[in-house]
Amino acid sequence: MWARLDTPLPGREDAGEPVRALAYTDLVGTPEVGDALVLNVSALARGLGTGGFALVVALPEALPADPAPGPGHLVKDRYSPTQTMVLGIDDQESEHHGVLARARSIEEMPVVVADLHSALPAVLAGLRAEAPDARVVYVMTDGAALPLPFSRAVAGLKEAGWLTGTITVGQAWGGDHEAVTVHSALLAAKHVLGADVVVVSQGPGNLGTGTPFGFSGMVVGDHLNAVGALEGVPVALPRMSNADLRGRHAGISHHTLTAVGRGALVTCRVPLPDFSTLADAERAQCAADPVEIVDLVRAQKAALAHHAFAEIDLTGLWEALGASPVTLSTMGRGLTEDPASFLAAAATGRYVATLLGD
Repeated sequence: MWARLDTPLPGREDAGEPVRALAYTDLVGTPEVGDALVLNVSALARGLGTGGFALVVALPEALPADPAPGPGHLVKDRYSPTQTMVLGIDDQESEHHGVLARARSIEEMPVVVADLHSALPAVLAGLRAEAPDARVVYVMTDGAALPLPFSRAVAGLKEAGWLTGTITVGQAWGGDHEAVTVHSALLAAKHVLGADVVVVSQGPGNLGTGTPFGFSGMVVGDHLNAVGALEGVPVALPRMSNADLRGRHAGISHHTLTAVGRGALVTCRVPLPDFSTLADAERAQCAADPVEIVDLVRAQKAALAHHAFAEIDLTGLWEALGASPVTLSTMGRGLTEDPASFLAAAATGRYVATLLGD
């Protein structure tokens, strides 16, 4: 669904150096050597990490053929030049419409809601360490990247058999199935895809302004509320770090303290990693010992006191994370550089596995 290319960019001081570009081939066609390109370079020009690509808007001299008429009337990325029409799993023309027209509950299915896309492989590593046959569906929301094909992690997790399926909601597109809302995606995951567990997060990338409520992960609270409204088990994955130099993300990130502490109106399960259960050899591999943030986390828990905590033993999870079929990376940091981040996600996966036996 996408092609990666290197292309010169006239007008730049380093015009002789090619830039990385992405073309979503279903939308713009497949570029060939020598094709003229219309590029969007706004994120590239600002030096953004996740968005540091030029994006192919069009191949003006090699336009793709018009798509064949087909079912579906869901328009994603609406009213932008690259809007695309898809068949939603909840669409009137979908074979699953009848099931979803009747569905009202996800019947106590556990749903992990994460702030960052980078948590997904770590959650699955922790879950599979206890329940390797669990059917897991990933629901990608539209708080960050809209095209799911942008995620190399999802592609690798699907190839490894770690995901049963994917659903993209809101303005996001490109999943195995499309849905209008998180609510209909959760119902579809349960009643169409037969999920045991769902993981919900925005796509790659994350928007923040350094203000209390001005960040894209604020919708974590809304998504946890949706789980509660549909009679599921809302599990809030705590975004944690013992390496982020920004004080607001140290220990439990202010994103979690705000989105879950203020935004989640239902009682959620909040698994917390017990860093003291790491083996000495594992702690020795860490650039900074995560045990050092224990006192900070203990104080931060007050902002989440109306939720239900679970302390999770980490024994064996370091090895489980090492078996991930995709690279573990958050904000450019790996497991040994920011162990708290990935251990919190893996601990959440381990906790969810215990719910499957209830």
